[in-house]
Amino acid sequence: MAKVSKRHFFFNIILIVIPWLSVLLLGKRNIKRFSLASFVIFIFELISHKIGQKLNWWIFYDKRKSYLTNELPFSIGPYMPLSMWLLKYSYGNFKKFLLLNAIADGIFAFFIIRVLEKIRIIGLHRLSPIQFFIYLYHKAFILYGAQYWYERKTK
Repeated sequence: MAKVSKRHFFFNIILIVIPWLSVLLLGKRNIKRFSLASFVIFIFELISHKIGQKLNWWIFYDKRKSYLTNELPFSIGPYMPLSMWLLKYSYGNFKKFLLLNAIADGIFAFFIIRVLEKIRIIGLHRLSPIQFFIYLYHKAFILYGAQYWYERKTK
């Protein structure tokens, strides 16, 4: 395993644990209803992160390039739980869904990424913040489409 700083290690633990603890508050019915579409976006995100790593869209400040310690915690941690939360609060209202996704992705692309850069976890390398926002936001359409397909198939 790649050597990772203690700061980065603890960041990864928090990045994974907190979002998944929040899922406990979703309720069993919502978890069951929204988990398939969220899993689809999780798989899509795994692939997207691998592409982003190869194209140097971002840079992790720990010396070794390791998908396991760098990109993977972002995929495992926030994507699937956040997807379930966004679907819970907005599925059935496409405009609301797009707005909530734009807000969440905008906060990450324009503010959180700066904080992560300041604490030397990750920074954008070949993407501007607006390009990073688009990279994040386009997945909202895939998520909603997957949930729409699931809802149609189960009814």
